[in-house]
Amino acid sequence: MPSSPEVTPLTPTRRFAKWNARTHYYLGLYFLFFIWLFAITGLLLNHGMWGMADFQRSRTTSKSEHRVILSRSGTPLTEARDLMRQLEIEGEIQWLGTTSNAGRFDFRVARPGIQTEVRVDLNTATATVERTQQNTLGIARALHLFTGVRMNDPKNNRDWLVTTLWALSMDAVAAGLLVMVASGIWIWLQTDHKRGFGLIALGAGIVCCAWFVVGVSLFGN
Repeated sequence: MPSSPEVTPLTPTRRFAKWNARTHYYLGLYFLFFIWLFAITGLLLNHGMWGMADFQRSRTTSKSEHRVILSRSGTPLTEARDLMRQLEIEGEIQWLGTTSNAGRFDFRVARPGIQTEVRVDLNTATATVERTQQNTLGIARALHLFTGVRMNDPKNNRDWLVTTLWALSMDAVAAGLLVMVASGIWIWLQTDHKRGFGLIALGAGIVCCAWFVVGVSLFGN
C-alpha cells in the first residue's frame, strides 16, 4: 500500500504570504462596489457639464402645509424629532440660520437625494414642508459628500442612525484600502520579475501625488 506524501509545514513567511493574499482579494471583493460608487460619483462631481451629471433638471419639488402639535417641553433637537415623527420625515437634522422671529421654528432634514425644509409657525401650529428630491444618480452623488456634520458648526452633529452607519462604512473603506495597498506592496515585493515595472509605477505615483500636495501650493504663491 503506497504511503501518503508528507506534508511540508509552512514557514512563517509562507504562512503570512498566504494570509496576506487572502486578505487582499477578500477586501477587494468586499469594497468593490464602494470603490465603484466613489469613482463614478467623483467623475460626476468633476464633470458637471455632462448631461447625466445635471441633477438640477431632474429634481422635483413639492410643498405642503400641516397642522402639528407643539410640545414646547424639550430641547430644539427633541422638538424637531417630534415634528419629524408627526410629519413622517426621516433623515439627518440640519439647523438653519437663527431667525429673529420668535414665532418661527425652522430646520432642514437631509438624506441622500432628498432635502426637506420644515418651517413651523409657532403661533398657528402650522408646519410648511418643502421637499426636493433627485434621481438615482443624484442620490449616489449625494452619498459622495454625505457626512451629517459640518466643520466649525457644533450645532450640526450626526443625529440619524443611518448617517452614523454610513460614516462608519466610509471609515472601514478608508482603513480597508490602506490594508489592501500594504498587502499589495507585499505581494509585489515577492514577485521578482515584476519589480522593475512596479518601481516605475510606484515612482510615478509618488511624483504625481507630491506635485499636487506640495507643488500646487508653491505655484499658488
